[in-house]
Amino acid sequence: MNKILCFLISLLISANLNAFATGIEILPTMTTKTNSQDRVWVGTFQLAWNDFIDKIVFNPIRFREGTPLSVIELNKKEFDIDSLSEDCYYKYTGKIKKNTKKTIARGLRRTLKETSDILDKLDFEPGNDKFIIYAMLKKDFEFVNAFDKLGVSNFKKIPTEYFGINEESDKKLLSQGVTVLFYNNPNDFAIKLNTVGNDEVILYKNSINKPFNFIYSDLLIKQKNYRGKTGLSKADDLKIPNINFFEEKVFDELIDKRIMGTNLIISQAIESVKFNLDNKGVQLKSEAGLTAEVTSLLPPENIVPRHFYFNNTFIVFIKEKGKKKPYFALRVNDITKFQAK
Repeated sequence: MNKILCFLISLLISANLNAFATGIEILPTMTTKTNSQDRVWVGTFQLAWNDFIDKIVFNPIRFREGTPLSVIELNKKEFDIDSLSEDCYYKYTGKIKKNTKKTIARGLRRTLKETSDILDKLDFEPGNDKFIIYAMLKKDFEFVNAFDKLGVSNFKKIPTEYFGINEESDKKLLSQGVTVLFYNNPNDFAIKLNTVGNDEVILYKNSINKPFNFIYSDLLIKQKNYRGKTGLSKADDLKIPNINFFEEKVFDELIDKRIMGTNLIISQAIESVKFNLDNKGVQLKSEAGLTAEVTSLLPPENIVPRHFYFNNTFIVFIKEKGKKKPYFALRVNDITKFQAK
């Protein structure tokens, strides 16, 4: 009976996780504004966009049809490889050739030991006038100590698996696993989960609904002003829900727009995010792919011939150069009066 109950609970949890994944909006930048309550940003698309500017277009990107705000934000390059270690990303930019797809796949296996979720969705038909800009960001790391599995409890009335720390947890979790960044009240606090490597997992509880860059600045200000304890005591406990989702987005607002100063259009723009957070650590894989192609030059203007025929009443003026007034004026109406005999 217990096995059946556990199985049913696991199905319910799985269904709820899938429900959370539905409708998660992938944002191109940290400054992007959105009405979506559930959203995610990873720097992968920005890495690809940076290379698109630096290696293909050589200028900030503008569209003839009007440049959306997302492009203006991407052009600022507020995230780049300086924020990453070299072993966690792979990039490729170049003309699409016969073996380009295989080259990228081999590069992923060699550098990140990964396979792609989006390569099959990109157009790799060879052509001297077609380009691919691709990036993958991968992070896989563990916490200093694995947290305890706390079982199922509600997240807004939805049964969810949690991990964290309770009164039965090992003291190492209290002393090594968590750093308190600030604690103002049960609905306004932030912690850092300490990991084996250089990565930091920061969790900020607050219902603020602003762009990510604003939220992060708000967090830093509160951390700077905090004067309380930064460690956990025996009386403290911690509950974090397991998170597991895969989301993919096509940036439709970027596609089939002619880039000013070039005869290029973006034909595809895709980003995917796969993320898992549990009691042991974090697994993140994000990909971004842009394809661009040269289009034919703008068609010549449809010129309607103009016929300058003075075949009805007309006027003639004659004036000297630099003078304001003409010295001769003639109006012709009955042409027979102006025909020498």
